[in-house]
Amino acid sequence: MDLLRSGKFRVALALAVVFVVIAASAFFALRLRARNRSLALTGAVIQQSEDTHKQSPIADVEVNVADGLALSPAKTDAYGYFKITLRHDVHPGQPITLQFRNSKYRPANVSTAAGDTLYVIHMVPLHVASNDDTVDDKNAIAVTNIVVRYSIETSAEANVGTGVTTFQVSNTGGIRCDPRQGPCSPDGKWKAAIGSASLDAGPGNDYRNARVFCIAGPCPFTKVVSDDFTRGGQNIAVSVLNWSDTTTFLFQAEVFHRQVSDIVRESYPVIYGRTFNFSLPSSAEGPSLEAELDRTPITFPLGPDPKLSWASCNVVLGSRYSKSYRCELKPGYKF
Repeated sequence: MDLLRSGKFRVALALAVVFVVIAASAFFALRLRARNRSLALTGAVIQQSEDTHKQSPIADVEVNVADGLALSPAKTDAYGYFKITLRHDVHPGQPITLQFRNSKYRPANVSTAAGDTLYVIHMVPLHVASNDDTVDDKNAIAVTNIVVRYSIETSAEANVGTGVTTFQVSNTGGIRCDPRQGPCSPDGKWKAAIGSASLDAGPGNDYRNARVFCIAGPCPFTKVVSDDFTRGGQNIAVSVLNWSDTTTFLFQAEVFHRQVSDIVRESYPVIYGRTFNFSLPSSAEGPSLEAELDRTPITFPLGPDPKLSWASCNVVLGSRYSKSYRCELKPGYKF
C-alpha cells in the first residue's frame, strides 16, 4: 500500500512539474512576443486655425520619427490619417520626436512619449491669409459664383435642388473614458461625443443619394452610429460618434420632386476660408465646375483626378461610390 501511495505521489509530482514547466514556457513566450511587438502610432494632421470649420485635413504629409526610430516613413491620406510603426527596440514611454513635412506647410516636430494615444497634429500653412479671406491680396484673381453641374439619368423624378447642412461633433480628445459618464470610442478607451443633423425636403419631395463626409478636424476618429439617410425620404438624419477633437461634417442629398423629369443637376459648394467642399452621388455623369474668374465665366471638367489652374483638389470615395471633393485655392486667387 505504501509503495502504491508512493507511486501515485511520484506521478502527481511529475505532472505538477510538467504543468509548471509548460506555464513558465508560455509566460516567457508571451513576454518575448510582447517585447518583440512593434508599436504603431496613429493620428491625424489638420490645418492650424482657431476656427474649427477651417481645420481641414491635410493629405500627402510625410511622417517620420527622428533618429531612425521608425521602420519606414508614412504619408497621410485624404483625411489626414497616418499610421507609422516604430522599431522593435522602441518601448512604451520612450521619448521620441515625430516629424511632419509638406511643401505647403511649415515643418512640424512633435516631441512625445511612444505609447497608445491619438495624435492630432496642427500644421501652419506657408501662405496665411488675413482675417478677411476674401481680400487678403488686392492683386489676386477673384473666384466667384462657383456652381457644380452634373447629370443623372432619370425618367420618373426630377432633381429640383440640393439639401445641404454642416454640423459639428464637439469633443476633447485624449481623455480616458468612463462609461458611466457618456459614450466611449468603439474600443472603449476614449471619451466620445455624438452629434446629429437632419434635413426636411418638404411636402411632396424626397431625398435621394444622401451622403455624409467629414470635412474638418481629426476625421479618422469618427464613425456614423445612426444611419437614417441612405433609405431616403422626406426626412433624413444622421448621428456621428467622435472620440477625438471637434470635427465638422457635410450632410448633403439631392431633392427629388415626384413625377417631374429633369436631367441637369446643380449644387453649390460649402466655402470655409480658402477651401470649398462638395460631394457627388455615384450616379453623377459629366461633372464640371462653373466659376467666374475676374468676372469671366469658365467651365472646368471634373475628371477622376481634377486639375484646376486655380485650386488644388483631393477626391475621397465614399459609400456606394459617391465622391467628396475638397479643394483649396492656390496662391494668387481669392474668393
